[in-house]
Amino acid sequence: MTKRTESKFKINRRLGVNLWGRAKSPVAKRDYGPGQHGQRRKKPSDYGVQLMAKQKLKGYYGNIGEKQFRKYYEEAVRRKGDTSENLIELLERRLDTVVYRMKFAITPFAARQFVSHGHLLVNGRRVNISSYLVANDDVIEVREKSKQLAVVLDATQSGERDTPEYLEVDHRAMKGRYLRAPKLADVPFPVQMEPNLVVEFYSR
Repeated sequence: MTKRTESKFKINRRLGVNLWGRAKSPVAKRDYGPGQHGQRRKKPSDYGVQLMAKQKLKGYYGNIGEKQFRKYYEEAVRRKGDTSENLIELLERRLDTVVYRMKFAITPFAARQFVSHGHLLVNGRRVNISSYLVANDDVIEVREKSKQLAVVLDATQSGERDTPEYLEVDHRAMKGRYLRAPKLADVPFPVQMEPNLVVEFYSR
């Protein structure tokens, strides 16, 4: 897993959007980029628009590394159907994303750490790889000794987000099921995502 050397909220300011819809995002106070020249925003080129769409999508899913993100694009191209929809499906099947969606963690970054520290079971087996792709009907459960962790309890009780319809969750049992792969329209992004522009970026 690549180490992030920047604050996650710097991603928000650089992109000029509240990427995760959180109340404490600095974009709420300063909706311009960080640094000396942050307020001087020029109209981006087509390339710039495509790059921004890619950075938003990468950033939202916990700032995935470029090499890994490109692999998701290549797999999305290889699969049948719409490439942009396939890309979203692959990202939404990541175990850390599922943990975040089920509200077992407050942010995608916390979800990744939660998985890597071995707090999760998938179909009764311990999995600590955040990029593990969950299949339909897989059961995801917080390990018994981790169910009383404050970070989990805070996340499940948070009113910031709802659990989407393609997941089934029992927060009392700290257990959930991945029902089906979502379409782009099903995913509760706080900001507009444009995976079609990401596909255009990589297919140049």
